[in-house]
Amino acid sequence: MNPTPTPQTRTEKDLLGARDIPADAYWGIHTLRALENFPISGIPISTYPELIKALALVKKAATMANLELGLLEAPKAQAILAACDEIMNGDLHDQFVVDVIQGGAGTSTNMNANEVIANRGLELMGRAKGEYGLLHPIEDVNLAQSTNDVYPTALRLGLHFAVLGLLEAMAGLRQAFEDKSEEFMPLLKVGRTQLQDAVPMTLGQEFRAFAIMIGEDEKRILESLTLISEVNLGATAIGTGINAHPQYAGLACRHLAELSDLDIVPAAYLVEATQDTGALVQVSGVLKRFATKISKICNDLRLLSSGPRAGFNEIRLPAQAAGSSIMPGKINPIIPEMVNQVAFEVIGNDVTVTMAAEGGQLQLNAFEPIMAHSLFKSVNHLRRACRILADRCVRGIEANAEVMREHLDQSAALATALNPYIGYENASTVAKEALATGRTVRELVLEKGLLDAEELTRLITPEALTQPMMLVDLIESVKKRRRAKPETR
Repeated sequence: MNPTPTPQTRTEKDLLGARDIPADAYWGIHTLRALENFPISGIPISTYPELIKALALVKKAATMANLELGLLEAPKAQAILAACDEIMNGDLHDQFVVDVIQGGAGTSTNMNANEVIANRGLELMGRAKGEYGLLHPIEDVNLAQSTNDVYPTALRLGLHFAVLGLLEAMAGLRQAFEDKSEEFMPLLKVGRTQLQDAVPMTLGQEFRAFAIMIGEDEKRILESLTLISEVNLGATAIGTGINAHPQYAGLACRHLAELSDLDIVPAAYLVEATQDTGALVQVSGVLKRFATKISKICNDLRLLSSGPRAGFNEIRLPAQAAGSSIMPGKINPIIPEMVNQVAFEVIGNDVTVTMAAEGGQLQLNAFEPIMAHSLFKSVNHLRRACRILADRCVRGIEANAEVMREHLDQSAALATALNPYIGYENASTVAKEALATGRTVRELVLEKGLLDAEELTRLITPEALTQPMMLVDLIESVKKRRRAKPETR
């Protein structure tokens, strides 16, 4: 006798009617509606595991509060808590299937979470998926909650987790530049303003500036986390806390802070917090700031490595791939180019976040899903870009010391550095003649007797050229000799 075949579907009902759901799916009818309504990006919310973990944390904190208040029976609460723990540990993420771009202010995401938790909870209770009379996605998992406080809270919590990962990657990139700064500090080169020769500096100073630029943005991004640590959990629909116990908001936020090990605090005025997305705009803004600066750094790396014959050729980037299908031997700066494109994307994402925040109306902003998608993309792509830039580019950069020294010797920048010793007019004359004849500033200064060989040797060092007024004694001696001897014209 053949065994009875396992049903391929189960039937669930909602306000709009009954639908068949795949029997093995942990999601239910509300998620099915979302799959049909929002086939937009093809990117499910599970793409952002920090968001899924945050949703489970919020549901767990809410359940703990409801259990403590006597609003939820212990067997139901234990099943919900166990399901949340599994999701927080990375299980069932493939069941979070709704598209990242969705109408309804995140309702589809919240329903997806409710259904997955309820159906996994039912399994843990020894029951079948869909037996909602025993454990209901809305009546039990979503008790005392609304999408309008669950989704914003989970978004801020998930962003907090993601940003901590970005900060770690930024620190690694900063350290890579700092290491190169120390390695390159003795190497003299031409500093440039407006792409024209300016004054001498060292390659180490140039790389030290990159490290400091990144460090400054680490601080700004860290500051932005304090803003998204304030949540509206307990606000329910619009901030009045309707359908929730008076003590629920405080208890739920306390549990959420303990579970997440973050300084989560309830908003001072929940009506304001439910409609205000200013904190998300602030986070997006500092991400844009960092993207802008790291893109500028990559522009500099590309420019400094340009050539190798017809460009600056002052540094060599690690070769990571053949550069052309038609030009043999060509190597392109593909890693900095990738980072540039990530930066362009982040800047565009910031525009999206800004417009979505502005588009909110009255007591709720319905556009947080696109804000979430944009922010997680920015954070995650910047994190990966920082790691790749550090590992596959910065740590392998080599300096072309001879090329930099040749550029310096042939540049009028050296004459500028000699101003305090030979005078502005002499320096101008030498610079003009060097540019006209192709001779070096060093040759002309010695030829004109403006400095002797020993003095010039003392001057053309990294310390003397990059640390103003280091050789005060030499300035005085040169001035005395110049007063005793007519200037060369």
